[in-house]
Amino acid sequence: MNLMNQTAPVDRLRLLHDADVMPALQRELLPSPLWKAGDAGHAPRILLLYGSLRERSFSRLATEEAARILQWLGAETRIFDPRDLPFPDQVAGDDHPAVHELRALSLWSEGQVWCSPERHGQVTGLMKAQIDQLPLSMGAVRPTQGRTLAVMQVSGGSQSFNAVNTLRILGRWMRMFTIPNQSSVATAWKEFDEAGRMRPSAYYDRIVDVMEELVRFTLLLRPQIDQLTDRYSERKESEKAMAEFARSAGNR
Repeated sequence: MNLMNQTAPVDRLRLLHDADVMPALQRELLPSPLWKAGDAGHAPRILLLYGSLRERSFSRLATEEAARILQWLGAETRIFDPRDLPFPDQVAGDDHPAVHELRALSLWSEGQVWCSPERHGQVTGLMKAQIDQLPLSMGAVRPTQGRTLAVMQVSGGSQSFNAVNTLRILGRWMRMFTIPNQSSVATAWKEFDEAGRMRPSAYYDRIVDVMEELVRFTLLLRPQIDQLTDRYSERKESEKAMAEFARSAGNR
């Protein structure tokens, strides 16, 4: 099954306003695009998750800046709105439209961006809930395995790396390829103007670096994903399932 042929749902996607307006970006120094129409395949597909529901959520604002940069680089982006996402096990069988949509978006994606506030020295419950709603496997498909991942965090005080360190652990657990670079925005309330746009700074430049690296890694790894995710234990599991199916079919 080719997961990249999945159609992306749209019900819980945040609209990205002023997608081509990037006042803090020195455009002549950023190659655009890294993928363009006519290149092999399709635009890199990137899912972005953020970890706060505040009206002026700095993790969401940072995520939106990341999405603008990704689009400038030629990627196709989707930002998931987790407003009505239930906690894991809150709904029987996790049978909820927001859960279904999040999982479908993960299947659609080839890379992801996770951006969490740091709260009490850790990622937020909302950020963890989104990741927890993504199972390692759904039957024969794996909604995160083989995807590239970039991690980001915002802090209200001094710079910290607790949240991004945790996101790296989670990315490894979800069998994703987490890129080396990362973003940590300190005193985030100072870094955005009244319109919610990020001011020019080294913090913004780092987000540009991270998104450029994410697109490059996604394009480099994409042709090799089947080879990189072909595992002995999964082949053994598939063989066992096929043998059990054959036995049950023979007993009918």
